[in-house]
Amino acid sequence: LCCCGTVAAMPRQSRIDAPGAVHHIICRGIERRKIFLDDLDRDMFITRLGQVLLKTETRCFGWALLQNHFHLLLQTGRFPIATVMRRLLTGYAVVFNRRHTRAGHLFQNRYKSILCQVEPYLLELVRYIHLNPLRAQIVHSIAELNTFKYCGHRGLLFDNHEPWQSTDEVLERFDESKKIARTLYALFVSEGVKAGKRPDLIGGGLVRSAGGWQEVSTARRSGLFLKSDERILGDSDFVDAVLDAAEEYREREKANRIERVELEQVAQRVAELLKIHVELVWHSGKTPLVVQARSLMCYWGTQKLGMTAGALALRLGISQSGVSRAATHGEHLASEQGWQLIEMARNA
Repeated sequence: LCCCGTVAAMPRQSRIDAPGAVHHIICRGIERRKIFLDDLDRDMFITRLGQVLLKTETRCFGWALLQNHFHLLLQTGRFPIATVMRRLLTGYAVVFNRRHTRAGHLFQNRYKSILCQVEPYLLELVRYIHLNPLRAQIVHSIAELNTFKYCGHRGLLFDNHEPWQSTDEVLERFDESKKIARTLYALFVSEGVKAGKRPDLIGGGLVRSAGGWQEVSTARRSGLFLKSDERILGDSDFVDAVLDAAEEYREREKANRIERVELEQVAQRVAELLKIHVELVWHSGKTPLVVQARSLMCYWGTQKLGMTAGALALRLGISQSGVSRAATHGEHLASEQGWQLIEMARNA
């Protein structure tokens, strides 16, 4: 509490991300104003969303557009979710403001992003997100929801889904047969209507992470400490693992800043050694020079800069196992050629 008796504002916590991480995104209009005034606005948003997701190789498992906010269930791909959202929100705000001859911010400064444990929460979140238009009374029945254009539910029931919506990953959790899977999915969504709002999926860090108040009480009676975090939806072990990984990444980043050696400098050194443009170092591909460049980046990034495989995977848009394999190749390459990263540091 402040001296005046009001609750002091807590500092904003940094976002947590990693390759393959699943995020429930909730983004509202500034002062809860409408961000979609008509269907043309919604169509423009969907077009922009598709362009960004396909370009960044970001998966979308669920989505719904309301009047003054939207929900997305995304899986981090080649770029951090923060980058994906920045491109999406900035691009849409520009066309919205131009179309409606307005100026200023369209969205709240900070969207809500909850990193989610895939099992058992993926299907629960897909259902929760896709029932939003019904809860908001934009549609008034499951039958209307089944054909509602501005929600991912229709795409899971029929073949006319958006090309960027990952439907197979959801349906295969119900059955190998797509026809049976769609029937079971429809039943699953219908059963969720009576559950109403699900605060356990979007709020209440400790209760949410533990699985409910009963589990919290049981743990307390047993003298157990449960880890929780408002930015994470998952059990206590998952929360603990995510926070540990994030803390390790922050500590290594801090050490790198003290040494004044950045990954961008490593990229410059790699480009110099391979005699290529530095932008090529960041590109994905199977050409020999790109493979060599990324191998050296992974080797020096992990061994010299102390970056985690997860952090490098996020920056380079590859898997953590891919980073490990590339680092081994990079070590052999640097040894064979007699290349040293330290030469870059001396000239930096």
